[in-house]
Amino acid sequence: MTINGTKTGSALTIAIEGRLDTSTAPQLDTFISENIDGVTSITFDFTDLSYISSAGLRSLLSTHKKMIGKGEMTVTNVNDIVSEIFEITGFSDILNIV
Repeated sequence: MTINGTKTGSALTIAIEGRLDTSTAPQLDTFISENIDGVTSITFDFTDLSYISSAGLRSLLSTHKKMIGKGEMTVTNVNDIVSEIFEITGFSDILNIV
């Protein structure tokens, strides 16, 4: 997995390439912890995300909880495979997916 983060003022965009699973979710958690200070808007760009596991979902939920009261979190460019996982798990009702 590759994480490309861009911080512009208080907005953080995180583009993820590859698989977000048990072996890579801790890398995302660390990246978010190191870059969340002062952030009021997080956008996850999943254009190149090929798969997300329960560990990846847990990372998204954890980030969502951190952003409550601080600002907003958006997930963009979700492919059909990831979209189906969001639907089955109910994450499509929790996350702001555009």
